[in-house]
Amino acid sequence: MAVANAPVNPDHLTWQGGTQPMKVGYGKLMMWIFLLSDTFTFSALLISYGLVRFSFPTFKDVIPDMTYKTFELSQQYWPIPERVFESVPFLHGISLPLVFVGLMTFILIFSSVTMVLAVEAGHRKDKADVEKWMLWTILGGFMFLGSQAWEWAHFIHGSEGGLTLANGAKIFGANLVQNEYGPAAFADFFFFITGFHGTHVLSGVVLNIMIFYNATNGVYEKRGHYEMVEKVGLYWHFVDLVWVFVFTFFYLV
Repeated sequence: MAVANAPVNPDHLTWQGGTQPMKVGYGKLMMWIFLLSDTFTFSALLISYGLVRFSFPTFKDVIPDMTYKTFELSQQYWPIPERVFESVPFLHGISLPLVFVGLMTFILIFSSVTMVLAVEAGHRKDKADVEKWMLWTILGGFMFLGSQAWEWAHFIHGSEGGLTLANGAKIFGANLVQNEYGPAAFADFFFFITGFHGTHVLSGVVLNIMIFYNATNGVYEKRGHYEMVEKVGLYWHFVDLVWVFVFTFFYLV
């Protein structure tokens, strides 16, 4: 009974490790945890794509001229990405395999560079530079989203010749049921993976606009630090890194 009634030392009930374990703030730590969970989601999507993709033979290994003759034939072989994604805006009729996708990749990577510069400016507490580089990052995000919207529209619209069905009818472009490029799973994965990533880019652009607005209004100057720029920067770099894997898995493999 004496032990039960003994006074409790409050120091034993509190953590003595400090307010920032490993010198990482709470917000930044939570961002890392969120990005880790998102990594598992993207990994599952890309692994699923790889499993389905390699369950089909490659079209070029069977027919050298790489031209589909019938819809039934197209459903047996996985399409060649550089034959599907070969168009560039304003260059109608010119085959430029993966050039436009490569340009999109460059734009997104360049926006990651401008985000690094914005974070560095935040460390220096340079308000003008933070605003400048955040604005460039936002513009890069919008350019990528606009490019992806065009790519989706072209993929859905399809080629001029389309693909002939067994009954003589033609189908053009792709949807979630059938497409002229190959098995339905090809279009399904394209829409879901690139759409899921595009949603992340859109979310990142919205966050960047909010940070830019706060920076221009002196919110972070009043706080005495620009840590929020760094937190959003982590998310933006993650989005850029994921696109590198999406580009490699979907367009190159």
